[in-house]
Amino acid sequence: MVDQLNTADFQRQLGRVEELIGALESVPNSPLSGQMRELIQTLLDLHGSGLERILSVVYDSGAGGASMIDQLGRDRLVSGLLLLHGLHPLDLETRVREALEAVKPRLGLHGGSVELVEVTNDGAVRLKLEGNCNGCPSSRVTLHSTIEEELYDAAPDITSLEVDGATDSQPNAGTSRVPAFTECPLPNGNGTQPTEGAKQ
Repeated sequence: MVDQLNTADFQRQLGRVEELIGALESVPNSPLSGQMRELIQTLLDLHGSGLERILSVVYDSGAGGASMIDQLGRDRLVSGLLLLHGLHPLDLETRVREALEAVKPRLGLHGGSVELVEVTNDGAVRLKLEGNCNGCPSSRVTLHSTIEEELYDAAPDITSLEVDGATDSQPNAGTSRVPAFTECPLPNGNGTQPTEGAKQ
């Protein structure tokens, strides 16, 4: 319960940071606004460098170092920070597969399942609903309440999500949710695009 609250707080704080940066960007160019943008980027770079150093120290600490980094990558709050700075130890496809494995037991209770079809290099994910979920009138509800939430919690850097076999009033069952971590939240061109995988 504590982890869920912390993760929710982190998401709210990140959203607030993005709001404040957006407000800053709407201010006419001035030396002060430029300095504020530089300050934000410098802080992000400093935090990213610090996190990278922490991961290096943990990795070099002995046989359990790699396992500890893997465990940190599975913590939802820490995972978000690592993604933000491009330091996550698990690549996107691995995180997607693990999220799908987590939802399969719930789908199985209703005679359904979901399979990963493709994860593209640009972060697009394509799934296929199987069993009772395929073509079911409530498959869109199942998709949103079960699959989408788990996927975006584990992999907020997904750029798009398409699902074969989900019925909807719309012809395309793809989701329009905006990913939380496509880059560091700086719209000045200096954001850091997450890279898949940290030091292993």
